Amino acid sequence: MPKTSARLLALLSLLQARRDWPGALLAERLDVSARTVRRDVDRLRELGYPIAAVKGPDGGYRLDAGAELPPLLFDDDQAVALAVALQLAAASGADIGEAAARALNTVRQVMPARLRHRIDTLRVTAVDRSDARVDSAVLTALSAAVHAREVLRFDYTPATPPERADPPPRRVEPHHLVTRAGRWYLLAWDLDRDDWRTFRADRITPRTPTGPRFTPRELPGGDVPAFVANRFRGTDPTGGWPCRGEVILDLPAAVVSAYSGDGVVEELGPDRCRLLLGSWSWTGLATALGRFDTDIEVVGPPELRDAFAHLARRYAHAGDARRRFPVDGDPPGRGVAGFARDQQTR
Repeated sequence: MPKTSARLLALLSLLQARRDWPGALLAERLDVSARTVRRDVDRLRELGYPIAAVKGPDGGYRLDAGAELPPLLFDDDQAVALAVALQLAAASGADIGEAAARALNTVRQVMPARLRHRIDTLRVTAVDRSDARVDSAVLTALSAAVHAREVLRFDYTPATPPERADPPPRRVEPHHLVTRAGRWYLLAWDLDRDDWRTFRADRITPRTPTGPRFTPRELPGGDVPAFVANRFRGTDPTGGWPCRGEVILDLPAAVVSAYSGDGVVEELGPDRCRLLLGSWSWTGLATALGRFDTDIEVVGPPELRDAFAHLARRYAHAGDARRRFPVDGDPPGRGVAGFARDQQTR
């Protein structure tokens, strides 16, 4: 490829990467003079690319959108990134799998042979895809409400049948549209329940028109991914577990640390340590501690000791083939059933 043509392609790639480019910075990136940059910009304009001059102390350039914009340019890395993104689109939970496949085929047809071969050898398989597909129109409506900061009304189909045959629409202040494990969720402030909620997008049927504009509330912790992850694992908005207990294990601290997640481990001797761990229920915490397969001394609180006693009875009944009846209910704590009910209403 002639040097000038290669430089034009490099210049066009840079102009597509950001909104405004100072002329001096473009010259530095291309290793040419400012005069050469001006000449190359004029050449691109002659080819139909709407490049506007940006006023300012240093001057600069901007690639504007046009009614007849010529084909965009992708460098090698961008082509690979686009192929990966389009292949993963089918597993995103949005109902755009067929459209993504057609888009990838369209891009492939205009690629040079070397890039086409690179894309053809790239196969991405998503293992967390979900069968819960979301209509792209629903995602667009939710995203528009988030962007416009307008109160959203929608009908919601929970996992369990509602108490009323014709429940009223939900009214929320939409905050973010997020994905988790192949599903789309709307994070919003529920105006009727006066609390933050997460709603599965595939169960939402938006109503029109939207409501009045609102001033966004401050999300506890300020970190959307962390907030959503904490909600799903049952912790409070700051990431703290509702149930925390302390035990002493007859194992080296190094061994326990490797499997204790966010627990706090204190060495008490070569084969003995103290562990402070949290969970979404006392039964769940006792179960997590039991996997260390060693003698356990409960330091506290009493709820954790009760959970161990409850599990001991449950396991004894499970191991006795002659007995076929349930044991007492869960000890104080949310329990699996309570946690599941919370998730179904979000």
